[in-house]
Amino acid sequence: MKDQRHKRKESFSVLVVSNTDRSSRQFQISLFAIRLVVFVVFVFLVVLGVLVFQYSTARGRQESLRKELLAQQQTAQALEKEKESWNNEKMALTSENETLRQIIEQKEASPGETKEGTQEEEKDLTLPTRYPSQGSGVMEAGYGEDHPYLTISTYTGSSIVAAGNGTIVTVSSDDTYKHIIEIQHESGYTTRYLCQQEADVKVEEGAQVQLGDVLLEITADETKMDYQILYEGETVDPMTVIEARG
Repeated sequence: MKDQRHKRKESFSVLVVSNTDRSSRQFQISLFAIRLVVFVVFVFLVVLGVLVFQYSTARGRQESLRKELLAQQQTAQALEKEKESWNNEKMALTSENETLRQIIEQKEASPGETKEGTQEEEKDLTLPTRYPSQGSGVMEAGYGEDHPYLTISTYTGSSIVAAGNGTIVTVSSDDTYKHIIEIQHESGYTTRYLCQQEADVKVEEGAQVQLGDVLLEITADETKMDYQILYEGETVDPMTVIEARG
């Protein structure tokens, strides 16, 4: 008969000795059990590492979102303050516009008392001293270095009028303005009426106009009109001309 050889399973012995009675106990641990324990510990460490990484990532993302939310809140507060500032400025401009209108109406309603005064007033008619809008309207922006005109918002039923006696030298349009009307005054002034929306034009080139004549009739609410005054080719603040002459 052939010898049957049995392959022994590799194992390890652990000897435990008592400190008191010096008794001992021996345990047999197979290689498979050791490998299993090592594998379980390895898996545990990997899972623990993944959990720690996910927790750290979540905390970082949460902190980033918190900072972003705080920045958005600060931006919203800044925008709210800016909006309030613009509203206050608009109210101030509306009040100033109404006061100016009342002053202009009072001065226009005061007739000359003497012949000399009448002649002086007729001479002044060549100056663009009248406010260019008649009816409902609000002055939205004043004259500035980067904004060389007044911006006026007008409403249906109101009209744009000549600020003084003169000759219509331009009735045209471009990509920005639907209507451009330019008046040359004998006093050396030129006035420009730049309407951004459609309106009903009442004048044509070459026509003579008097102070207060209607140039445009407004047909839509919130129609924007830029009003510009030039003296000998240089732009001037329209408010100084209007205030100086009424």
